[in-house]
Amino acid sequence: MKLLDKVCVVTGGTSGIGLAVVRLFAQHGATQVVMSLDVDGCDDLRKEAAEAGWPVRVLVGDVGDPAVWEDAMAVAGEVGPVDVLVNNAGYGIQGTVLETSIADWEALFKTNTAGVFLGCRAVLPQMVTRGSGSIVNVSSVAGQIGMSRRAAYCASKAAVVGLTRAMAVDHAKDGIRVNAVAPGTTDSPYFDKIAADVADPTVYRRYLAGRQLMDRLADPQEIAQAVLFLASDAASFATGSVVTVDGGMSVV
Repeated sequence: MKLLDKVCVVTGGTSGIGLAVVRLFAQHGATQVVMSLDVDGCDDLRKEAAEAGWPVRVLVGDVGDPAVWEDAMAVAGEVGPVDVLVNNAGYGIQGTVLETSIADWEALFKTNTAGVFLGCRAVLPQMVTRGSGSIVNVSSVAGQIGMSRRAAYCASKAAVVGLTRAMAVDHAKDGIRVNAVAPGTTDSPYFDKIAADVADPTVYRRYLAGRQLMDRLADPQEIAQAVLFLASDAASFATGSVVTVDGGMSVV
């Protein structure tokens, strides 16, 4: 039980990678506060947690809103100081710089980058006081390589990597580890929605799978295992690391 007696905050925890993280953390003994904008997904997770007996509290809220983080910290405070933060919430948009509106750029960065910044600001004071803590930021392989018509997304995820490394330097002396996971294309409801809008969803999913050397999409559980490793004491000597789990996409 790698997270037994640990209080963990997970954002974007009602689908895809985030939901896989919540389920895996629950299996490893974590007490969790989960944040998501998906109202129906929050309801479903509450029911699943209640049936399974998991100590999970679920909040509906936008990670880019500082007030939501105040609410999350108040809920977390009811169960104990935060030991682990997983900044997973995020989304992508298509477009070159010329095709990306200022409004879309700002909205994407509000979630993908400011949401990470605000989450870290919320938990760091208590982690510094206690002299321990683990933060795992979910970036993307897109933050390490260039991708066609993903200008804003690549930039937002590269910013997460830079922030991760800067915090690792700033807070190593405080006993806080800060790491990131960089997934490749992962099979999730998010990509199901995207595929539903194209002419041939089967061909599109085949294209996405073909970008990986392993010629398939990642299962969310495969990414969640990397998050668990970095969050737990099994990674006690890892900080400032970016663990790439992309099926070989970044080496093609």
